Amino acid sequence: MEGANNVKIVALLIICLSVGALLVKAEDPYLFYEWNVTYGTIAPLGVPQQGILINGQLPGPRINCTSNNNIVVNVYNKLDEPLLLTWNGIQQRKNSWQDGTPGTMCPIMPGTNFTYHFQVKDQIGSFFYFPTTSLHRASGGFGALDVHSRNLIPIPFDKPADEYNVFLGDWYNKGHKALKKTLDGGRTIGRPDGIHINGKSNKLGDKAEPLFSMEAGKTYRYRICNVGMRTSVNVRIQGHAMKLVEMEGSHTVQNMYDSLDIHVGQCLSVLVTADQEPKDYYMVVSSRFLKQAISSVGILRYANGKGAGSASSDHLPTPPPNNTQGIAWSMNQFRSFRWNLTASAARPNPQGSYHYGQINITRTIRIVNSRSQVNGKLRFALNGISHMDSDTPLKLVEYFGVAEKTFKYDVMGDEPPSSNNNKVVTIAPNVKNATFRNFVEIIFENEEKTIQTYHLDGYSFFAVGIEPGKWNPEKRKNYNLVDAVSRHSIQVYPNSWAAIMTTLDNAGIWNLRSDMWERNYLGQQFYFSVLSPSRSLRDEYNLPDNHPLCGIVKSMPMPPPYKP
Repeated sequence: MEGANNVKIVALLIICLSVGALLVKAEDPYLFYEWNVTYGTIAPLGVPQQGILINGQLPGPRINCTSNNNIVVNVYNKLDEPLLLTWNGIQQRKNSWQDGTPGTMCPIMPGTNFTYHFQVKDQIGSFFYFPTTSLHRASGGFGALDVHSRNLIPIPFDKPADEYNVFLGDWYNKGHKALKKTLDGGRTIGRPDGIHINGKSNKLGDKAEPLFSMEAGKTYRYRICNVGMRTSVNVRIQGHAMKLVEMEGSHTVQNMYDSLDIHVGQCLSVLVTADQEPKDYYMVVSSRFLKQAISSVGILRYANGKGAGSASSDHLPTPPPNNTQGIAWSMNQFRSFRWNLTASAARPNPQGSYHYGQINITRTIRIVNSRSQVNGKLRFALNGISHMDSDTPLKLVEYFGVAEKTFKYDVMGDEPPSSNNNKVVTIAPNVKNATFRNFVEIIFENEEKTIQTYHLDGYSFFAVGIEPGKWNPEKRKNYNLVDAVSRHSIQVYPNSWAAIMTTLDNAGIWNLRSDMWERNYLGQQFYFSVLSPSRSLRDEYNLPDNHPLCGIVKSMPMPPPYKP
């Protein structure tokens, strides 16, 4: 009997060890998607045109995931042009190979497919994806990427009755090919033709199907993103206040707003409680800082309410002021956004446990945007450099050790040229060397009469200040060094500056760009090259096996892989 018991104990021990080993090796959950990217006829402003659809949809399919999930998206390019998709705001830790910009990846050629694989590591919040190639963004191809907190991580508000994704943006009735031809010809694409809400546009009094439905007494989460080409917008909901709870991956102090400015490329979440008379109400979206305002409305319907035709234009919320007064109004609203220091993030530690204001700045980069003519054609630049994509992605030539054949580092200085030379523009690939794990300060100075919006891939940053006028070191006294929102985009108002701070601790090549796509296409962007000194897998992943090769590296031998 004793021998038999010993055998049972040994067998049980083996089972326990095996289960333990499986648990140690267990990965975070996987979510799989298969997308067909095609052309299709759409009419956001009532004019039929060729749009870009994903699985026949605009907006495209929603990626609804949880922090730390692995996302696998098999993309079939059925367009007649090369295609890339980027995951706007997803940090892609150690993995710029999946970033989906022309500087990091070879495009998905027509008739082929590519499988993206990335992890939403230690992130929560509201994000979106869109095509970065050519002017494809002007024709659609966008959709939601919503990242929820894990069950063990509390969120600072009660679970809503439902969640809705709202995509707002300006729209052109000319398709992306016509707009690209205009820019290639040296001219601006000009003023947009209208504004859409989730690919539809209506005016007050139109008989339209409701965009969203609410039950009286319940609270709903609206994840709102500006996916337009160039226009800041303001959103407001008739008869209902909006409680801001999240912005670009960070929980915020929960202030109430009658209306919110949302600039190009930005996302936020608001809670709306259905506490009014059960009928239809208007969501109103209008342009900001355009000489001739454009707007659109959508219907929010109460279930079991009065239904179709019950929405009235009476008591519509007042739009914010425009021009100089409107800029001051919008700046003040920006200052009201605060990080919720008591809320947990994607991990069980409070967001405010990261004391960014106590870190010494190791590098300051001042950037001035400009608009110029080069050989009679329109170009946009940063510090006098207008970026031009190379035939081979920057990330690949650097990885294969042949960067010198494609670009020079640091053609753009850390300081802008003198004001007299600011419009003297050099067209070249724009790559800045950065030191791994340095804490940097970036100042954006806008000397133009139009608003700007910038986005940084691979990181979140602290938006510590926005003010009118010119920046100087004394302005640091006015920075918010306690509870500035950690986010990935920042607006810069006309004749104003904005300051951000971040730690460049994510190895790879990462795009800092204008999110206003005309400016982006014509050069207002650059790449940070953040190299890991140790070439270690602890800092950066190797080139994926399925990653296509193109340009000068296509027939080159593979470089030695990174080691653990």
